Parts: sequence; structure tokens; C-alpha cells
Amino acid sequence: MKVRIISGIIGLIILFTVVLIGGQLLNISILLISLIGLFEFDKAVRKINGLRTILIINYLFSVGLFVLLITDKNELFRLLLFLYTISLLCILVLDEKVKISDVTVTILGALYIPFFISHIALLGGSIYIWIVFITAWGTDTFAYFVGVNFGKRKLCPSLSPKKSVEGFIGGILGSLVLNLVFSYYFKLDNLWGIALLSIICSIMAQIGDLTASRIKRLANIKDYGNIMPGHGGILDRFDSILFTGPLVYYYIALFVIK
Repeated sequence: MKVRIISGIIGLIILFTVVLIGGQLLNISILLISLIGLFEFDKAVRKINGLRTILIINYLFSVGLFVLLITDKNELFRLLLFLYTISLLCILVLDEKVKISDVTVTILGALYIPFFISHIALLGGSIYIWIVFITAWGTDTFAYFVGVNFGKRKLCPSLSPKKSVEGFIGGILGSLVLNLVFSYYFKLDNLWGIALLSIICSIMAQIGDLTASRIKRLANIKDYGNIMPGHGGILDRFDSILFTGPLVYYYIALFVIK
């Protein structure tokens, strides 16, 4: 437990520093998270009925996203997506060892990790970026403590035996309170909108956690890695953020007046 706490504190300090500085440091950090996450994902799915991702193509996709971010050429994403897809199809044709299932899981990995996490970089410089982390980790923290102290009904016993319905609800309420306090302190507009966003993001954060658990269960592994002692791998720590980042970004794009 001591190692887990120390590791968590160091991780929070690094996160706070990166987000606060933002800019290219944030973009580079997102790229590193993408590359490590893709490696962990590939390592996991290889234990599921012999699946494998075409890792080099996903690495290139991540680098392509990074280039679009640092050059502010996000309008070229469709071109990147076309090049990515046509490359996979060419590999399918030219390499007889590659199965259609390999191509499918490769695309899943690219969308699930670098594409989802890239929305964090798009939020760089916005006060709303903090809502992503407040929601994800606030939900996780409150769900844990409420579940430990009051949890009686199992949420998804086949995926995560320790999670409870009470913890699920506690996570939503905890996220809601934290985000409302944050929004009130920084005088963000539309508290009702923030409240709704917080509830939706909290629910999706917990689904993101269960998604990662489902993949781990299929692969028969406990953690995706050990990059953070006591916490597991990158995907173990960012599973909720992968789901909340895009939701916050699209909320801003649709409802926040710049």
C-alpha cells in the first residue's frame, strides 16, 4: 500500500505539471502514453485466441496524430485516417499471415487508445481539461471508499468482483460534487450543463474501467503492465480518462461559447 501511495503521489505531481505547462509538453506526453498504451494493448490481446495487432501501423498512426496536433492541422485527420486504413488493407492483401481479425483488433486499438487520448491534447489550454481528471479520478476514489464501506450489491461480479452498485452511485455523486465546486470556484458558465456532463462522464469513466477489466479478463492478466508500481500499466491508470476526454472535448465544442 505504501508503494502504491507514493507512486500515486508522484504520478499526480507529474500529471499536474504536464497539464499546467501544456503546449508541446502535453502533446509529447500524449504521444508517449499512446505508444506505451498500444504496446500494452498488443501484449494483452496476443493472449486472446492468438490475436495480434499490427503494432508498427498503430505506432505510425499515433505519430501522425502527434504531427497534426503540433502543426495545428487537425483538418487533415481524414487524410491520416485514409492512409491508415488503406495501409492496413494493403498489408492484409500482401501478407498471408495477417488475418482479418488482426486488422480488426488493430483498428480497435488505434481508436481506443491514441484517438481517444488525443482529445486531451485538443483540450490543452482550456480550464475544462481539469474536468477530465477530476471526473475520472474523483469517480474512482469515491466509488472505492463508498464501495468498501457501504457496498452490498455487486455491480459486475464476472468482470470486477469488488465493484458494487453503491460504489457506482457514490462515484457519480462524488464526481458531481467535485466538479460543481471546481466550476463554482473558477466561475464557469452553465452549472447545470457541468452537472449533467459530470454525471455522464462519471458513468462513462466507470464503463471505461470495466472495458479495461473485460479485456484483461479475456487475456487472463491482472494488470496491463507495471510502469507505475502498485498501479499497473498505462492502461490501468488511463482507462477512465480514455472515455472522459472525448466527452468533455465535444461538450465544449458543442455548448461552450468561445
